[in-house]
Formats: sequence, C-alpha cells, structure tokens
Amino acid sequence: MSDKFVVKLTEDAAPSYLGANAVVSFEKDTAVIHLQENETLKNVQKAARSIAQQGVAQVELCGALWCTESQWAFYQGFVSAKSLDPVTFCENAQSDLNELAALKRAATWMRQMINGTAEDIYPESLAGKAAEFIQSLAPEHVSYQIIKGDALLEQQWIGIHSVGRGSDRPPVLLELDYNPTGDDEAPVSAALVGKGITFDSGGYSIKPSEGMLTMKCDMGGAATVTAGLALAIQRGFDRRVKLFLCCAENLISGNAYKLGDILTYKNGTTVEIVNTDAEGRLVLADGLMAAGETGAELIIDAATLTGAALVAVGQEYNALFGLDKDLVRDVQTLASEEFEAAWPLPLEKWHQNSCPSPYADTANSRAQKGGGFGGASNAAGFLSRFVPNEGKGWVHIDLAASFQNSADSLWSAGATTVGMRTVARTLQDKA
Repeated sequence: MSDKFVVKLTEDAAPSYLGANAVVSFEKDTAVIHLQENETLKNVQKAARSIAQQGVAQVELCGALWCTESQWAFYQGFVSAKSLDPVTFCENAQSDLNELAALKRAATWMRQMINGTAEDIYPESLAGKAAEFIQSLAPEHVSYQIIKGDALLEQQWIGIHSVGRGSDRPPVLLELDYNPTGDDEAPVSAALVGKGITFDSGGYSIKPSEGMLTMKCDMGGAATVTAGLALAIQRGFDRRVKLFLCCAENLISGNAYKLGDILTYKNGTTVEIVNTDAEGRLVLADGLMAAGETGAELIIDAATLTGAALVAVGQEYNALFGLDKDLVRDVQTLASEEFEAAWPLPLEKWHQNSCPSPYADTANSRAQKGGGFGGASNAAGFLSRFVPNEGKGWVHIDLAASFQNSADSLWSAGATTVGMRTVARTLQDKA
C-alpha cells in the first residue's frame, strides 16, 4: 500500500452536508477537490493548504482532470519551509511534467535561499550558491566573478560597499554571464539585477524586533531573478544574459554607514543618507549601473524594496514600475499569463526629485516613517537615476507578494516564489 495520501479532482459538487462553500471532501485515504467555476486555481491552492493543515505529509495527485497549472497551484499551497518535496505529480495528457519539474527545481532553490537563516545565507554564500545553481543547469555556458569587500571600492561600487561594511562578513557583487551562443562577442540581450540583503537590521535606523524577525527574506530579489533565469534556461532560453546580485548585510558597528553620510556613485550622482533602512535602493543603484554597462536592451530588477508597495497592493500582487510604460504593461500581461499577479504603480521622471537634499543631488529617502507619501514610487524614482536610455527597456519589480510572515489560506509561512515566473517569461518574450 502507498504511504502517500491520494488527491483527486472532480467536477461534481461537494456533498450538501459539508455546506455550500465546501471545496474538499474525504474518502478514507483520498481527498477529493470539487472544482468550482470561479477562481479554480486559487480554490485548488486553498484546498491544498486545507489538506496540509490536517497533518498530511505526502500526497500523490491522481486522475485525468489535473493539468499543469492546477498541479502547480496545489503544490504551491501544500509545500512548506519544512517540506519541499511533498507532492508526486500526476502524468496525464493535460500535464507537462517537464514544466512542472523545471518549476519545482527553480522554486525549491528559491525557497531554500529565502527561508534559510542569515547564518547560512550571507552575502558571499548567496552569491556562490546562485552561481553554482545556474552553472549546474548549463555548465558550458556560465562564467562568473564575485567582487568582494574593498575590491568593490576599486570598481566604484560604492552603494554595496557602504551598506555592507558594517558587517564582519563582506559585501559582494556577483556578476554572472550566461552565454549559450558560443560567441564571446555576442550582445547581451538582457540583464537581471537583484537585491541581496541577506539580513536587514535597518542599520542605525534600526527596525523594531517584530519588523526585523523575518529580514532574512530581504534577499528575495536576488533569489527571484536567479530562479527566474534558472526557469527560463530549463524552458530552453538561448540568449545571452548577465545576472548581477547586490549582496550585503545591513548591520550596526563602528564601521557601519551613518545618517548624514554622502555617497558619490560611479555616475557622479551624490546621495545623502537620511535613512539607513532605505538600503536596498543604494545597492541596486550599483547593480543597475553595471547592467547598463552591458548594453542590454532589457533590464529587470527585483527587490523586496518598500513597505509602501505592500500597503498599496497587498501581499497577493507584486508592484511594477517603469518609465517605459509599454514595457510595464507588457510585463503585467506576461505575469498574468504565468498566473502571477502584478500591478503597475506610478513612476514619472519627476519622481527622481521626490527626496530632496540640501547637501547632495538627492537623499535616499525622506526623513519620515516609511519614506512618506508615495514611498514606493519615490524609491523607484531613485533607481531611475541609475538606468540607461532614459529608462527605456527597464522594469522594476517591488516584490510585495514574495514572502508571507505567517501562514494564511493560500500559503505556508515563508517564501512564495511569486515573481519567479514573471521574470522567466519576460526574458523569454522580451530579451
């Protein structure tokens, strides 16, 4: 007898005694999910959470009604930080097992990184693990370098160095080159930039304990773009991409950066530090300039950047920003086709001036709680100072949906992987 709990789908209504809104019924060692006309995938995911909460450890999906997306929705609801391989997928005519395997491989790595402790996932280890993961998928086509500690200053990556210098573990910039063309002179089709703050205390603008508890997740942007590239590679993506991960720990020490410091970036922009907890944009600025130097026509950055994005769109959507409005609309459509929710928020050129400083070209935030009104747009406006071509070909993803502080009806606590498929699909369609 199998030690796995069987889960089937049916188009029949649930037994009336379970109530009008029932989605799941049980028959001995089998659960039956009753499909409804509205929000089918969401209901499947909710049903998976319900079954997981009954203490079921391993399930096997069976039956002809399962398809690729319903199986993935179930997996996303059932998986947890403690159990990353709890679902056996169903082989049938409607399901692409290769796609499910690719999704699972990328998502598992992503969850391991985001849910891992800051003792295990620190700047240099994150960069190394990301490089090893991508290299494992295409060994002949991947090369990389890790720029570490004071070597960042030699190459003028002032933001990453400043944010990370307060930690005993040095900040790093990973530059990875995925080049399947076989031509060392091939143009770079796309560049990916990820925020890799492996722990964020807030620095001298220190977070309260409840706000700091989950800040191992602040490298979610780096994990998202890496996993997105991994998924695209497994789907057969064959154009040249450069990946930049901006990795640091934002800690307090005698050497940490301070309020009132002024940073002078590689492009000459001067930035006054008015909030050391607005550090993500400081490291991304370096990554975006490095991405611009590649000549890539498409630049995607992803970051758990602002609480303001969470306030604006909640935890079911990621927020999209860009001066290239057509690209932002296209990315929203691609996200929807990948069954990930994303929503555009305002960004105009004038947002670059929303954080004025009497001492520098700009401040890194406003000296107000949460960065003041329009905080997510102001952060995106700051980033737009560091992208080429007046922002054409650039999209910024503020990852409001990438992490759950606690379990809810759709997700277990921890990383969700929402955003991974958006990045992969944008590479496939736009690079």
